[in-house]
Amino acid sequence: MLMSVVRRWLAIGIMVLAMAQAAMAQGVGASEVTRWSVAAAAAEQLLDSENSTEQRLEILREEIVAFRTDFREATSQNAARITTLREQLAALGPEPEGEGATPEPPDVAANREELNAQLQTLLIPVQRAEAEFVRADAIVSQIDQTLRERQTEQLLETTPSPLYPVYWQPALADFKAALAGLWREKPEAGGLASDLRQTLPVTLSLTVLGLVLILRGRVWSQMIVNSLHRFGARGFGIWRFVVSLLRIFLPFAGLNLLALAAISTGAFGPRLDEMFLLFAFLGGMMLGVRWVSERVFSRDDDEALISLGPQDRRAARFHVSVITALIVVAALIAEIFDAGDPAPASKPVLMFPITVLAAVSLYLIGKILGRVTDPGQDETLGTELRASTLARMIRGLGKGAMLIAVVTPLLAALGYFRAADALLPPYFMTLTLLGLVMALQRFSADVYGAVTGIGVQARDALWPVLFGFILLLLVMPLLALVWGVRVNDLTELWTVFLRGFSVGESQISPTDFIAFAVIFAIGYVLTRLVQSALRNNVLPKTRLDVGGQNAIVSGLGYVGIFLAALAAITGAGIDLSSLAIVAGALSVGIGFGLQNIVSNFVSGIILLIERPISEGDWIEVGDQMGYVRDISVRSTRIETFDRTDVIVPNADLISGTVTNYTRGNTVGRVIIPVGVAYGSDTRQVETILREIAEAHPMVVLTPPPAVLLLNFGADALEFEVRCVLRDVNFMMVVKNDFNHEVVARFAEAGIEIPFAQRDVWLRNPEALRPAMQSPEAQDHTDAVQTAERAQKADDDIAPRADDRTGPKGATS
Repeated sequence: MLMSVVRRWLAIGIMVLAMAQAAMAQGVGASEVTRWSVAAAAAEQLLDSENSTEQRLEILREEIVAFRTDFREATSQNAARITTLREQLAALGPEPEGEGATPEPPDVAANREELNAQLQTLLIPVQRAEAEFVRADAIVSQIDQTLRERQTEQLLETTPSPLYPVYWQPALADFKAALAGLWREKPEAGGLASDLRQTLPVTLSLTVLGLVLILRGRVWSQMIVNSLHRFGARGFGIWRFVVSLLRIFLPFAGLNLLALAAISTGAFGPRLDEMFLLFAFLGGMMLGVRWVSERVFSRDDDEALISLGPQDRRAARFHVSVITALIVVAALIAEIFDAGDPAPASKPVLMFPITVLAAVSLYLIGKILGRVTDPGQDETLGTELRASTLARMIRGLGKGAMLIAVVTPLLAALGYFRAADALLPPYFMTLTLLGLVMALQRFSADVYGAVTGIGVQARDALWPVLFGFILLLLVMPLLALVWGVRVNDLTELWTVFLRGFSVGESQISPTDFIAFAVIFAIGYVLTRLVQSALRNNVLPKTRLDVGGQNAIVSGLGYVGIFLAALAAITGAGIDLSSLAIVAGALSVGIGFGLQNIVSNFVSGIILLIERPISEGDWIEVGDQMGYVRDISVRSTRIETFDRTDVIVPNADLISGTVTNYTRGNTVGRVIIPVGVAYGSDTRQVETILREIAEAHPMVVLTPPPAVLLLNFGADALEFEVRCVLRDVNFMMVVKNDFNHEVVARFAEAGIEIPFAQRDVWLRNPEALRPAMQSPEAQDHTDAVQTAERAQKADDDIAPRADDRTGPKGATS
């Protein structure tokens, strides 16, 4: 009873201490805790209210995100100390339970209670921070969901149709009123005349410099390009790309200087000054889009990024310029309307003609893109080849452009002005960004070609393609922003990505993957360096053969990679104990599905350790014969005498029969069969064959060569020469030399080398006679048979020529 009361008061004390420590761990005092409570309550109340503004929600969201970050950091406080306490408790063993259990010693029990108290003291603030983090994260998600729903509702809002003439006159009146309001807006400072006198030199200087950059910037860029081409600059394509950027920067700088000159006069109001800066920005955007179109639809056939004719490229550049100019005009009109108080139908009415014109140009661009062909297609063959991925993608974008060009004016005509505005400009900007990616990818290919020296062929190399894929990934956030995704949505996605995912009790984040990759890369490089040092410097100085050296190097490589992976997992803080159950469940399926691979893997390790075969050995396995060129943990590569590679699973080399001709040494025996004609002097033949064998430099004399008369064959006396060679790899060379010498020596001694002869007799040739013959044919056949019988009688009386065995004979 007393013990339970003490534990209860101890728990209360720990709770109070934990609340104080939670505030300290979060780095906030009582006032910060109050601020969080107020902010959370205000956010929840604002979400329930229908009168909340988007601006207020955005401000409140930023505040909640800041608190959430603090809670996130607080959850990792004292993580090392908590891990240590848990390890100490695990070292004490499980606590005795049950009535018959032996109580643990008092000092162990006291130590366990003290460790549990410390652990609870550290865990309570962490748990509280985790709970508040979950609450903050839920509030942020609700705010984002509310903002997205409102954005969707705005897209579906309708305005009066711009096709009604009744709205045209009021729209023009509202535009004039807004423009007049901007013009009548007074500057912030008074004394215009005195300001003009003071700022006139600066204004004139900025104006003159701006006009010079706008009017002469393109000419100067072309002059620089021509100069580089004239002097034969190395990597001219790269320099032309870089210099072409001046066509953007110089005029854009000129537009900004003109805007600053207008602002420096002090003659305009703040809103008009903002419009000057907006005009400069839109002008720079127009220059950038034109530059992209000049790269994609280049005037030079070799520099064009897509396969189109000159007429199509010229038309595409024109329509791109038209759409860009219309977008700039639409942005300026929208800015002017925002300065006034127009009617709901005024802006859609004035924007409708611009939308229609832009849709027409976009439709024509889509038709042009639909005519893109595969650069590898040969039109003269008359057969359609499989189009490349790029060509299919461009044609798909062209069809999408045509669809958007048809749908957008219809939506605008029906009054869905916001929906129409959310389709055409974003799609056009998407095409522009993709064109920019293509241009930068081509530039990277030219740089790679200049560095490697392969020139234009680098455009089809792997690295520029990978760089283009990376650029495409980097441009994805910009594409999302173009299509209306909020910046907060992207930052929230990035936060979730950095947060990672949970596997059991472990939290794996991208930083863990980066740490894993870095540690593993370091371990892998060190392993390869040690392997190289052993292979080139250490092992050649030992008495190990080549096979043993390769086995040591290969085994060290596998051990090093395993240790590198283990160190990377440990260094990244990835706890694999939580995967033990999953791994146990999967091991059964892996055992059945990968049993051959595991068998080959174990066999490869056995081959490397026992070394029954080594690299360079001449082996025969099954019906394959050749030299071992490489032994890996899964298979062995054998190079046959036909110079073909045969991949043999290691399990076949362990469980099957393998003949190794060069294991340990290269000494081996060769057997050469020789046949002579009946009637030859066998002792003379034996002497000649022994002399030929002993005279060959590759034949060893201990043991001496053996010449054996083995069989009385059907056509010859069969001898066999058996001799041991110094290097069995020269077996075929020795056979070749031996046979040539046998022919020469037998010719000198008059010994005949026979060959088989056979006679073919037809017992009943009349059976081959046709069943029905004419009388004339029958008479002819009888005459032929009579002649054949007479010839046979003469042959029986004459001596048989084919009874003799010789180098030449007749076969009938």
